[in-house]
Amino acid sequence: MTGLGQNRFTISGSITDEESGEALVSATIYVPDLNIGAVTNSYGFYSLTVPARDSLLLVISHLGYRPQIKRLKPTDDISLSVTLKVGEIDLDEVVITGVLGQDVNRVEMSVVDLPLKKISEIPALMGEADVLKVIQLLPGVQSGNEGTTGFYVRGGNADQNLVLLDEAVVYNPNHLLGLFSTFNPRMLKSATLIKGGFPAQYGGRLSSVLDLTMKEGNNQEFHAQGGLGFITSTLSLEGPLKKDIASFIVSGRRTYIDLLVTPFLPKGNKSRYDFYDLNAKLNWKLSDKDRIYFSYFKGRDDARLKSGEGINYQVNFGNTTATLRWNHIFGKKLF
Repeated sequence: MTGLGQNRFTISGSITDEESGEALVSATIYVPDLNIGAVTNSYGFYSLTVPARDSLLLVISHLGYRPQIKRLKPTDDISLSVTLKVGEIDLDEVVITGVLGQDVNRVEMSVVDLPLKKISEIPALMGEADVLKVIQLLPGVQSGNEGTTGFYVRGGNADQNLVLLDEAVVYNPNHLLGLFSTFNPRMLKSATLIKGGFPAQYGGRLSSVLDLTMKEGNNQEFHAQGGLGFITSTLSLEGPLKKDIASFIVSGRRTYIDLLVTPFLPKGNKSRYDFYDLNAKLNWKLSDKDRIYFSYFKGRDDARLKSGEGINYQVNFGNTTATLRWNHIFGKKLF
């Protein structure tokens, strides 16, 4: 057993965005000569064990980024962290072929990673980009009532879908009685839909798992971004608390339907409907092996009906979640 261990070594580390310092999810580390590779997890970490060789060629890549090529001369286990730069890639002709038995041999089945950067390019109701509306377009997924965000996976019901935001359960992922989701697309870094064969960590639902991860914030420079929509406005702020060490991101969204409708209501009628959501995330790099994350989310809907005929009621509903996570790299293979 000792001789076998000496003939193999492990390369591990993290892959991040060069400009913002954000961890890159599902970046690939590939060894062309050996036809093996690895993929980063939701926190940008990877681990790859390869046979001992005189030299080793690594190709590190991620969709939308310029790939990097590293040549190593390993004599022992290596810690290798890489930053990738955004860049356009010219592609040759794309040929799609089928491989017999590929679905059986893959480690993950019925898993779809959504391209969040493309969500804003898809036509949306009232101009509001919505991740749940995109999910309704995927194979094996059906929409509920016309125009709503409810989705049904392979015959299941809408409440049989487990929805997670930074590992916290969101029980009511809707605004405006289901017309919009509570997830601000400006805050999302990754979205994965699992339609079957759930890993053990996702217990408690029957149809599907929607796992959403919020951005970590730019740890290089401050950025502000806002948007004015047909029924909502959004403002996002992100930047470093300490460059290369800690960062934050905050984003808020609120509707102004109540302000537009109120002038047209009959006298004595004080009915209104408004909603908002607030996302925030902090991350702090304690060391090369330790990082702390804190995530917060609050979404709220407020419906009121008060008329001169004596009708008076108010209904409030929403979600509040918080997650505190400490990530530690114990060794070359244990994260």
